[in-house]
Amino acid sequence: MRVSVALFLCLFLLPLSAAAQSHRSGVFDYYVLSLSWSPTWCALEGDARDATQCYDAADTGWVLHGLWPQYHRGWPEHCQSAHAPPTRAITRAMEDVMGSAGLAWYQWKKHGSCSGLSAADYFALSRVAFDRVTRPEVFRKLTKPVKLPAKVVEEAFLKANPGLEPDMLTITCREGRIQEARLCLSRDLTPVPCGVDVVRDCAMRDALFDPIR
Repeated sequence: MRVSVALFLCLFLLPLSAAAQSHRSGVFDYYVLSLSWSPTWCALEGDARDATQCYDAADTGWVLHGLWPQYHRGWPEHCQSAHAPPTRAITRAMEDVMGSAGLAWYQWKKHGSCSGLSAADYFALSRVAFDRVTRPEVFRKLTKPVKLPAKVVEEAFLKANPGLEPDMLTITCREGRIQEARLCLSRDLTPVPCGVDVVRDCAMRDALFDPIR
C-alpha cells in the first residue's frame, strides 16, 4: 500500500516537533546543581590541559560544574534562548566558583540557554545555589589519597546540609574515582527529590578520593 507524501511527512516530522517542543527555553521541572571534585577532574583531564584550577596555589575542592534545568525524565539542552549569550566579563566573573570562563560559557550554551533567564540572571542564580550548599569540610582536611565507599561522601553532604534527604542527592564516579555531587533543587532552590534518571548513585566501595593540592 502506497503511503502519500503528506502522510509520510506528518509521521516523520511529528517526533521532531515533539522534541523541539520539549526543548523550549524556560520549560522544565527542576534544577540539578552539579558540584565537581576538582582533584578528580584535574587527574583525568585538567592536568593535561594545564588548567589553572589544577595548580597547587588554586586550592580548589568542590567547584560548580553547572546548574541544569531538568525534566522529571530527561532534560533540555542547547535551547533557543531569547536572551543574548554571556559577555566575556560575565563568564570571567564565574571563574572563582567554576574554575574557568570556558566552562561557564559551555554551561550557558548547553544548559543556561534552557533556563529562560538572561545570562546574568542564570549565573547569579547558579552562584546563589552554589553558596547555599555547605561543602563538607572533612574533605578539605585530607592530606593523601584515600579509597572509600561513595556512600560516605553522600552521608557527609547529608550531615552538612540538614534540609537534604537521600533521594535529593546523588554521588557519581568516573574511572574509579569520586567525580561529582548532584543536588536536586526547585526553581526557588529548595531541595526536592530527584527524578529516576538522576538518582544513580555510584555503588563503588573503594572509590579513589584525591586530596586538594
